[in-house]
Amino acid sequence: MELSSTTSLSFRSVKGLLVLVLAFCAVSAGAGFQIAEKGKARCVIVRQTEATEAERYAVNELAQTLQQITGAEFVVRDADGKVPDHAIIVGQGAIAKKYFPDVVFEKLGGEELVIRTKGKRLLLAGGRPRGTPYAVTRLLDEQCSVRWWAPWAAKVPQQPTLRIPDLNKREKPAFEYREPFWFSAFDGKWAVRNYYNGNSAGLTPAMGGKIIYKGFVHTFYPLVPPEKYFKDHPEWYSLINGKRTTNKAQLCLTNPELRDFMVDRVKEWLRESPDATIISVSQNDWFGACQCPNCKTIDDAEGSHAGTMLTFVNYVAEKVGRDFPNVAIDTLAYQYTRHAPKTFKPLPNVIVRLCSIECNFGVPLDDPANAAFAQDMRDWAKICNQLYVWDYVTDFSHFVQPHPNWFSLGPNMRFFQQHNVKGVFEEGAYHSNGAEMAELRAWVLARLLWNPNQDDKALIKEFLEGYYGTAAAKIIQEYFEVMYQASRGYNLTCFSKTETPFFKFEPLARAEQLWQQAEATVKDDPEKLWRVRQGHLPVRYVWLSRWTQLQRECLDAGAEWPLPASRKTVADEWLVGATGPGPEGWSRMTSLKESGLTPEAFVARFAEDPPPLEPKPKPNN
Repeated sequence: MELSSTTSLSFRSVKGLLVLVLAFCAVSAGAGFQIAEKGKARCVIVRQTEATEAERYAVNELAQTLQQITGAEFVVRDADGKVPDHAIIVGQGAIAKKYFPDVVFEKLGGEELVIRTKGKRLLLAGGRPRGTPYAVTRLLDEQCSVRWWAPWAAKVPQQPTLRIPDLNKREKPAFEYREPFWFSAFDGKWAVRNYYNGNSAGLTPAMGGKIIYKGFVHTFYPLVPPEKYFKDHPEWYSLINGKRTTNKAQLCLTNPELRDFMVDRVKEWLRESPDATIISVSQNDWFGACQCPNCKTIDDAEGSHAGTMLTFVNYVAEKVGRDFPNVAIDTLAYQYTRHAPKTFKPLPNVIVRLCSIECNFGVPLDDPANAAFAQDMRDWAKICNQLYVWDYVTDFSHFVQPHPNWFSLGPNMRFFQQHNVKGVFEEGAYHSNGAEMAELRAWVLARLLWNPNQDDKALIKEFLEGYYGTAAAKIIQEYFEVMYQASRGYNLTCFSKTETPFFKFEPLARAEQLWQQAEATVKDDPEKLWRVRQGHLPVRYVWLSRWTQLQRECLDAGAEWPLPASRKTVADEWLVGATGPGPEGWSRMTSLKESGLTPEAFVARFAEDPPPLEPKPKPNN
């Protein structure tokens, strides 16, 4: 068949277009930055001559993790004025400035990061001290899907061929102070990999260090010890019911001599701890505000005991700030000082930590159930330019007990950000490993503290699937929903009892069934089986604590008992799980509550089985 000239021209046009499309696809396929190919490194890592300890740490972290991902050996080369054509440049320095001249490192915040590709070079850098380690973490996190779930559990995907797209990222955390205060989170390596920069993390200067407090909280008596000063200066302490006292009391915050003494004491403490950037001048962990005429006049006028607290702390901050301009004075808005004063405002170098201890944690903090706290948040946000939050995310009476606050974590963090909160302390179970869903909360909170606008339920799902396995995760998610729905309408405090309305036979039987199913899904995977069994312990803790009551409910309902018939057998198995060996990085459970209770002491209560219950006699007609 002979084609007409028009048809031939059309064919040639289509053919040319196809060639162009194929060429574009080839270019697109080659775009981005090649890190490794078939287990061979395709770039070198350049360490800056001017690198800090933290930047050198970041180089090592990058090289080691990329090797785990790709199987390739990556050469680390010190900058010598010349950089290979295909290189990852880590940290600040002359080389970074030479090849990325538009990045003004001097203007980066101390935790701000830059990730940028330019031709065959990739820059991972940031402000000092922690920007560069965080740049490395963000690359491994976002482009390589690496996850550090816990000190003993991580996901490092195997990708012998690794290419990343062209990147141009500049980012900083939402909060300047981030402390997911859980025992496992104190591990330094976990902390730097999950953006934890708070006071209690085991972060060394080589990892970028951390924000250091001097006197973390409740420092009135440590600063002005009653045993040393009350005899000669009773007027420095609270007047309560007409008597100066130190028994469950505070300080007399309007006493001028005490104020000057406190200034000297704070300076003394700071000279002892030159690395501290925050010092706590904060009330004791009880009530007992001073009732003297001077204190009472201020507090009555301000509508809150925060009136005298703020005038006192402002006085100290103004005097101390002259000699220590880079140190903030931290105090609490806690219990009797929680309401903001009417007219006084904190000085710029004063941090106010607003505490949520009275709240219902089963619902978000901006829920109507927490209206009073939410109003306090709004009031403090109007007057304080350094507002921090001290939040509570465990049950201090029972660390090892289901505490269905999981779905409040994300909304709360967004509520904090919306009200210009600068720092967040999330107080969890800090005595030992083994607390209920501790690893999940630590990881999810750490992610949200970096960026609260993430989907918190998606983060929970991701953790469950990564830590327990996909099949078990689906079951555990159902368990979360069962316990959450059973707790609806209950005031979930951070000191809840085991005798709560939602620890009834029906939801607990379903919870027990779900955890048994979760164990069955991972029975052939020893690592995940251990993790699931650890997650199961909190439900069994409630069964042991409420054994007789739950048996009665089971009998009355004519239901089937879902556990072994012997409480002692269940208790012995529980103790083995709580105190037995675990993976590297794990340490056994030692404390079940804040006031102190060992697993052994808990299980000792169940050395003998209770007598079996008889069904209740049927009433005579």
